[in-house]
Parts: sequence; C-alpha cells; structure tokens
Amino acid sequence: MTSRRFVLTFPPDATGEPITYNLIKKYDIMVNIVKADVSPGKIGHLVMEMTAPVKVLKEGMEYIKKQNVECEPIDKKIHYRDDLCIHCGACSAVCFAGALTMGRQTAELSFDPEKCVVCELCLTSCPLRLFSIDIG
Repeated sequence: MTSRRFVLTFPPDATGEPITYNLIKKYDIMVNIVKADVSPGKIGHLVMEMTAPVKVLKEGMEYIKKQNVECEPIDKKIHYRDDLCIHCGACSAVCFAGALTMGRQTAELSFDPEKCVVCELCLTSCPLRLFSIDIG
C-alpha cells in the first residue's frame, strides 16, 4: 500500500460523474479529501490523498483522466525556516489551505505541513523569503 497526494482540476463543464465514489467502490482506493473548491460552471480543484497498491493507484489516475479531469501528483514539499521568522503573518493571509496560521494568543506563525497543498503562494508573500520548495 502506498499513499500519495494529488490535485484534481475539474473543467467548468465537468459531467457530474461521482469520481471519488467510483475510486472507492470500483477501485477500492482509500480517499482522504484534504481541500475542495468545486462549484458548478467553474474550474474546480480537489486536493486529496489516495491510498492503495501502486498498480491500483495508476488505474485510478487513468480513470480520472478519462473523465477529462487533470490529476497531478504533489511531489513537492514546502520547507520553512521558522528559526528566522518574524511572525508578520503575510504568508498566513494567502494560505487558503490553512497550513499557515497565526496563533490567537501567541501571535506566532504555525506551519502544518500535512495541510499544505504546495500552491507556492507563501514563497512570494514572505518578505524574508523563508519558504522554499523541496522536490521529493
């Protein structure tokens, strides 16, 4: 069994096919939805983790692509230099996934890599350039 994260991009005219349901029922893939922004008539994004044997994951990705949905693996990770951070919060303002948050009591920045979808917005928002990409 292996687990991998993917970003699915749905075209505005997506058919309404129950993709996650079919991944679970037809392919026996465990699906964990990390972030979803899908609305009818608009480009939609779904970040999810899929767990299954490698061969089954490949079959599931082929199924997704046949539905005219882009399926890109997240093979990158964000590296954050917390030791140099001044806790200005600029990065947390652009982090739609909620991986970067400011503590209400402490006013200190917190980074949760499990929530990170590697959108890379933090790279340009940080005035000290404390974020970088690790390619895995």
